[in-house]
Parts: sequence; structure tokens; C-alpha cells
Amino acid sequence: MLAVVQRVKKSTVTVDGTTVGKINNGLMVLLGVSKEDTKTDADYLADKIAHLRIFEDENNKMNKSLIETGGEMLVVSQFTLLGDCRKGRRPSFINAAGPEKANELYEYFVNSIREKNIRVETGQFRAMMDVSLVNDGPVTLIVESK
Repeated sequence: MLAVVQRVKKSTVTVDGTTVGKINNGLMVLLGVSKEDTKTDADYLADKIAHLRIFEDENNKMNKSLIETGGEMLVVSQFTLLGDCRKGRRPSFINAAGPEKANELYEYFVNSIREKNIRVETGQFRAMMDVSLVNDGPVTLIVESK
């Protein structure tokens, strides 16, 4: 699994003009699932992201996690993160999980985050989404399960 994690002041996902997910202070996570990923990968990534110390403490040092700050998370499925651009001009998505497996692990990841008592909003799987955010910092990290 691959995640692009952005610390945000707010983030929103809309589908056909309707808001389907919205958070304030927290993390916006774009999540890609590969065909080799398992629930173990989802558990690892959920734990890693929830505990990343990327929020500022009282000394303005990145020293607090999402759990410690009481922040929220918006998770959007993003198979294009698995796009391989090394050859040619069109990305190859051969390593991306198929829709059924990707949705299963995406939902599993979201539930793993919720079990940590984090408020989670989501996009809509397999929909064309408009994602907006106000990046805080900016702080943007790539986190992989492998």
C-alpha cells in the first residue's frame, strides 16, 4: 500500500457537486492499493499514519501525532498512485489491485483508523471526485507498507 499523507487545515471531497467527505484540522490521505497488498499492509499503514509525529507541540516542533491532537482524517482511494511512469508516456497500472480487492482493503484501512477513535471521512470509491484542501505547513509525506 502507498499513501500520500498531507497535514491539512481543512479538506473536502465532492462527487457531482455533493460533499461526501469533509474534515477540519488533520490529515488528508490518498491511498493506493497494489495487487500484492494484504490486511497486514493496511494494519501497518493505519498504525504508522495515526502515530506519525507531524503536528507541532508547544515548542513548534513536529512532535505530536493525529491521535494526540484529536485531529480528523479524510481518506480517498487513489489507484493512480500505483501508476508506473518509467517506460513510455502513459502510466502502467498493472501493479494496482483490481476494484474488488482495492475496495476491500480501502474499507479495511478506514475501519482500522476508526478503531483508533479517529474521526474519519471518505471519498466515494470509483467515483470522479473533486478534492480540495488547505495544506498546513505544507507537510506532505509518502508512506509505504513494503
